[in-house]
Amino acid sequence: MRRTLARPAAASHPALALLAGLALSGCSALEPDPNAPQPGQAGFVRGFLGGAVADDPRAALVARNTLSAGGSAADAAVAGGLMLAVTQPSRAALGGGGACLLFAPRRAEAEAILFLPGAREATPPGADRPAAVPMLARGLFALHARGGVRPFEELIAPAEQAARFGVEVSRGLAADLAAVAGPLLADPGAAAVFSAGGQPLTAGATLTQPDLGTTLGALRTAGVGDLHQGALARRVADASMAAGGGLTVAEMRASVPRVAAPMILRSGNDSVAFLPPPADGGLAAAAAFTALNAGAAPDAAALRGVAVARAWRERGGDPMALVTAELPADQGWPVLPASSSLIVVDRDGMAVSCAFTMNNLFGTGRVAPGTGILLAAAPGIGQVQPPLLSAALAFNAPLRTFRAASAGSGQHAAPIAAAAPLAAALRNAPAEAIFAGVPNPGRGNLMSCPRYLPGDANACFSLTDPRGTGLAIGAVDR
Repeated sequence: MRRTLARPAAASHPALALLAGLALSGCSALEPDPNAPQPGQAGFVRGFLGGAVADDPRAALVARNTLSAGGSAADAAVAGGLMLAVTQPSRAALGGGGACLLFAPRRAEAEAILFLPGAREATPPGADRPAAVPMLARGLFALHARGGVRPFEELIAPAEQAARFGVEVSRGLAADLAAVAGPLLADPGAAAVFSAGGQPLTAGATLTQPDLGTTLGALRTAGVGDLHQGALARRVADASMAAGGGLTVAEMRASVPRVAAPMILRSGNDSVAFLPPPADGGLAAAAAFTALNAGAAPDAAALRGVAVARAWRERGGDPMALVTAELPADQGWPVLPASSSLIVVDRDGMAVSCAFTMNNLFGTGRVAPGTGILLAAAPGIGQVQPPLLSAALAFNAPLRTFRAASAGSGQHAAPIAAAAPLAAALRNAPAEAIFAGVPNPGRGNLMSCPRYLPGDANACFSLTDPRGTGLAIGAVDR
């Protein structure tokens, strides 16, 4: 679905328009309207806002409303990411994590915020389904610290209300539920949330999560730190033990997000940032992007990308050197985890591109009792492989402007789902060709401003893969 992000037309002569207004209304024209939306309320900002794209429609809508309320792209990504924890917990629950790229025009650079679901040193005693350390809330808080302008507790409220009062099950979540209904609904906690009459919820049904709403309310009132070293941390740790996850407060306290330099490639006069390892889907996307620009077919570029990621996982080394290194063709991967993605751009050109995961569809498949938190699967234990989290962002540092952002999901095809749309956008391909190079099961999201932002907002557009269940929404309030 394409959405063009256009500004409303300006008055033909601003000075005459202003004089006419003053002549009609006198000095009262300068008085604020007491009935107008206030900061933090949708409709506060008028005109061009930016835009949002997400794999779940409600997350995109919440992100767009945050922009309308005066929030930055970072604020909108936080609100959208927290909403994903309610509306798409199969891929982005509070028990999971992810990674984001942030471009702030005033700093003229991109940076990566890494908050992958925390690994465990070994299988905890008594844990039959070891859980990853929850990192989503702490990671989004770190993103907010780097670029937010609205209060963090304000950004939690939409997700909290959705959990408490219910939301409509999306087509994407319904498909995920149908795929794993048997093992998922064997857990009483999961069955209580995700089923009705012994059957998985279907698209259009109401999903209510009161325990999760209470947990989100605690984050809003006590702060995110309470989930990692306070009373809420102790509750979650105890509940995870009951769910076979084996989390400890010490592990939750020690797990912190990391701000890192992204991988940077060049495309003409622009810089293109990719998520760095350990979010190695960014490395795979960088390798695929390089191959595409060298003339490789999409299928060959996709194979090149995953071969580079495999090489890094097997032996490490300099990621940038691996992008162009001579490597054997990839021989195939085991099944990789599902993921979800979100992109937001604001009117000032700040941009965020994120990928989220539970390290398995619905994580461990168990809800920590009394918390509503679906636990992510611990990576590297048993058959659980980390996902290829894939996001990219193009910008012009000298001009301090945003050019384009992409993100991909779809297991082993996630890297090419981020790389191919971005490469197409940077060569100004038509909209119908943007996702042509993305093979199944890959699904891509894209936002592009061919004449930059700040710059010509009328040229900006957003797209979501038409094969997916996401939403691309332009943001213009009139």
